[in-house]
Amino acid sequence: MDALNIDTSPEARTDQLVERLLDSTIGALELFSVYLGAELGLYRVLEQRGPLTAEQLGEQAGIAARYAREWLDQQAVAGFLQIEPDLPKAADRERRYRLDPAYARVLTHVDDPAHVAPLAHMLAGIGGVLTEVAHAYRTGDGVPYQDYGHAFRHGQGHINRPAFTHELPTGWLAAMPDVVARLEAAPHPHIADVGCGQGWSTLAMARAFPSARVDGLDLDAASIADARHQATGVDLEGRVRFVHADAQRLPDTGPYDLVLILEALHDLPQPVQVLRAVHLALTPGGTVLIVDERVADRFSAPGDKIERMMYGWSVTHCLPAQLAEKPSAATGTVLRAETVGEWAREAGFARCTVLPVDNDFFRLYRLDT
Repeated sequence: MDALNIDTSPEARTDQLVERLLDSTIGALELFSVYLGAELGLYRVLEQRGPLTAEQLGEQAGIAARYAREWLDQQAVAGFLQIEPDLPKAADRERRYRLDPAYARVLTHVDDPAHVAPLAHMLAGIGGVLTEVAHAYRTGDGVPYQDYGHAFRHGQGHINRPAFTHELPTGWLAAMPDVVARLEAAPHPHIADVGCGQGWSTLAMARAFPSARVDGLDLDAASIADARHQATGVDLEGRVRFVHADAQRLPDTGPYDLVLILEALHDLPQPVQVLRAVHLALTPGGTVLIVDERVADRFSAPGDKIERMMYGWSVTHCLPAQLAEKPSAATGTVLRAETVGEWAREAGFARCTVLPVDNDFFRLYRLDT
């Protein structure tokens, strides 16, 4: 159900909301089950060694067989796993379960564009701090990003990983051909990735431009530790470094030919001040690429699925995390294109251009001096 029908009778509207909340409950519980499957490596074992019985899954994944059976049954009932067709009515101990290769793309293939399973980790991270979020609503304070823990950090990093690994160095940069040409022509171009998180975009840029030096900066120490771990054993000839630092320090590590702010601008407590620092950190003719949420240009209610999702993140995570730092612009998740343009002008940029990139979730902005 995409939206409630306000034109029906009061009784029908009541029934619609009841049905919607029941459906949402089922969806939330199934996401938590996906979290268990991903966190415990159950999908991976099924893909690599299945079909398996509950006892076999328990033994090979290192979990108790009784938990394995209940999880497998739940996954089959939800339609995420299939029962082997030759044993549709087999006894519990004999039933074998398999993971459809098409579903494996969604659940286990970390670089696949269809890999949305990390959303489950993000929800699990939020669930762990909801009491803190409720307290913050009462006090006006915030909930620090680190309180959302490993689950949220993992989910956020990995939900963006496919796009940052594949779309960023290809289709997204292709929308700025002059920038690509300038980076390729420079002997040693310098690129900054502000709010780099777990570093997938930083590594992708280093691979795309073999002569470039790429700095990934993030204020979250755990994210920088994750990024450094991802870079371990990756042969990039020392061209990548991950820096635990405030983005306003960017002029100290520049100058940069290109600065990326990917899925991070709306989260910055002081976005205009950061953009001013970015402006100061650019080489003459340098460019900024901002990627943020593809929300509607204007508020309207009820909203579409993207708008609903973004406000959902906002009330449970983005706004509380932003309000943990003072002063804060308290933007929330919903950053509209008009606001990005206003911030860019305040920071001293001459132009803010929305790039013609077709994407369901992201809108791309180019800032020029």
